[in-house]
Amino acid sequence: MRVLFVQHDHTSPVGPVGARFEHHGYDVDELLVVPAGRFDDPSVHVDFPDPSTYDVLVPMGSPWSVYDDALIGSWVRPELEFLRRAHQSDVPVLGICFGGQALAAALGGAAVPAGASEVGWYEVDTTAPEIVESGPWFQWHHDRWDAPPGARTLATTAVSEQAFVVGRSLAVQFHPELTPDTLRGWLDNGGSRYLESHGRDAAELVEQTERLAGSAELRAHRLVDRFLDLVAGRIAPRGTRDRAS
Repeated sequence: MRVLFVQHDHTSPVGPVGARFEHHGYDVDELLVVPAGRFDDPSVHVDFPDPSTYDVLVPMGSPWSVYDDALIGSWVRPELEFLRRAHQSDVPVLGICFGGQALAAALGGAAVPAGASEVGWYEVDTTAPEIVESGPWFQWHHDRWDAPPGARTLATTAVSEQAFVVGRSLAVQFHPELTPDTLRGWLDNGGSRYLESHGRDAAELVEQTERLAGSAELRAHRLVDRFLDLVAGRIAPRGTRDRAS
């Protein structure tokens, strides 16, 4: 079995989410969209693979916005088509933050500016704790999605929807993959300035993240387990279907 993580920038490793897929026997492939040398000029061109060659796709977070066509349209438009093709091919998607917004936009919803940003550790109101528990989950976003037609919303905060299921796919607005080292990487690549401009203390956020790291890793593992069992697992994965045919 194969899972493809779409990493939109060089500062976002797959973390405990990737480790949990490996635990379940998946070969983890990574596609880096914007390399470090193009971080300040992200209008790169990317050839996305055939989604049907993978059992699961995981589009991850991004410092850019799905709707910023002038800045990242060279690859975000192909990525939306990539996600549409995955849905049409019955390939499950676990969309994380930007990846969840991109999945919504690809399937007829939208990614739009949120009324406020959410940065830090938040509890979510969940109607499906058997899939998405209440947290706390790490958030860093100023955009949100309008869920696509046919989606079922699973969790919310006062600012935005936090999770939806559509077909065999799950989108989450938060970052289950985050570790203290990931956060430090974000801070070193513009995140500290962002926090300062929003009146947040970076050292305090790192300390809180270090304190919650152990329990957050376990929640990330449970989220992957439940996604695979209760969402993606509604139909046998590609490899299983191939062997049975």
